[in-house]
Amino acid sequence: MKRLLIGAVAAASIAVSAHAEDLRVSPGVPSAHPAYSHGYAHLLKYLPEESNGALTATLIGPEVVSLGQMKEALQAGVTQVGLLLPLYFPADFPYLSIPSEVALVGTSPDAMGAAMTEFVVTCEPCQKELKAFGVVFLGSGSTDIYHLLTTKPVKSLEDLKGLRLRSGGSPWSRFAEAFGAVPVSMPVGETFEAMSQGAIDGTATSYGDLLSFRLVEVTKDINTINLGTYHATSYFTVNGQTWAGLKPEDRAALARAANRANADTTLRWAHELTAAATAAAEKAGITFTDPPADMAEAVKAYAAKDAEAVAKLYAERDGITEADAMVKRFLTLVDKWNGIVAETGPDAEAIAAKVQEEVWSKVDYSTYGL
Repeated sequence: MKRLLIGAVAAASIAVSAHAEDLRVSPGVPSAHPAYSHGYAHLLKYLPEESNGALTATLIGPEVVSLGQMKEALQAGVTQVGLLLPLYFPADFPYLSIPSEVALVGTSPDAMGAAMTEFVVTCEPCQKELKAFGVVFLGSGSTDIYHLLTTKPVKSLEDLKGLRLRSGGSPWSRFAEAFGAVPVSMPVGETFEAMSQGAIDGTATSYGDLLSFRLVEVTKDINTINLGTYHATSYFTVNGQTWAGLKPEDRAALARAANRANADTTLRWAHELTAAATAAAEKAGITFTDPPADMAEAVKAYAAKDAEAVAKLYAERDGITEADAMVKRFLTLVDKWNGIVAETGPDAEAIAAKVQEEVWSKVDYSTYGL
C-alpha cells in the first residue's frame, strides 16, 4: 500500500511538472521583510491562480541570493525572478533612476508605487536599458514614509550636523549633505550592526525596518520628519531569457500575479507593519520626536528643490537631455495616483485592480520586454 501511495505521488508530481513551469524566485531579504512575507510568499499563491496552473514558483532565500547579489544572480539565471533595487546600480539604470531619485516628494506609499510602475512601463528609454541589462520589469511597490531612526536625539536642524546617517540611496545622501550630516552608504542588512557598534548614528528609513532588520533593539529616538518614500523598486524582476521563453498568456499571468503581490507588499509595509513597528517602538521605550516647524519647512522646501536638481544632475552628468521632462512626467503621475488612492484608500485589492486597468491591461505581451 505504501509503495502504491509513493508511486501515485510521484506520478502526480511528474504530471504537474510536465504541464507547469516552476520558476526560481528570490526576494533577497529576510522572511520578516514585507517583500518576502507579503510579496514573494503571495506570488507563490497568485502564480498558479492567474495562470490556471501553468506557472508555479520555488522560493530561494536570502542565504542563497542576497540583495547585493541579485544583479549577478538575475543576469546569470541563478534566479529567474528577483527583487532588484535600481538605486543599488545607478550606472546600469540612469533613466530608471530618474524617478527613483525624486523620493522626498512622496507622501502616499500606495500612490508612489503605482506612479513608478506606470512610469517605467511606459518609458521607452527605461525599457531599453532594462533590456540591455537582461531583465524585465513587472512593477514597483513602496515603503512607508521615511523618518530618522537614531541612537541620539534629533530635535533640531542643528542636531543633524555631523550626524552619521546610513543612506539607502542618493536622495537621502543628498539630504544628509544638504543639512550637514554625513551620509554612509551600506546595505540595509548591515545597519543593525553599524548602529549597535556606533559606526553610524542612525539611518533614514521606514518604520518597517524596526522589525524587519531588528532596529527596534538599537534605535533610541525617532524624528518623525517626512523624508519621502523608497519606491525605487522592481520587486519582481524577470530574467530576460526566462521571459522570452514564456507564452504571451503566461507572461500576462505572471504580470497579474506580480501586480497583486506588489500591492500586498506596499499594504503590509506602509500600513500594517508601520502600525506593528510603532507599537514595538513604544514598548521598547523609543522616544518619538516631532520636528519643530522650522525643520519641517526646511526639509519640505529642500524636497521641492531637490526634484529640480535631479533633472539638472542627469542632464549634466549623464547627458540625458530629456531629464527635466521625465521628472515633470513622473510628478504628474504622482499627482494622478495620489488622486486615485484618495478614492480607493489603502486597499491592496482595489489599488491592484486600478493599476491593472491603467497600466497592465494596455501592455502587449507579445512584445513587452523583448
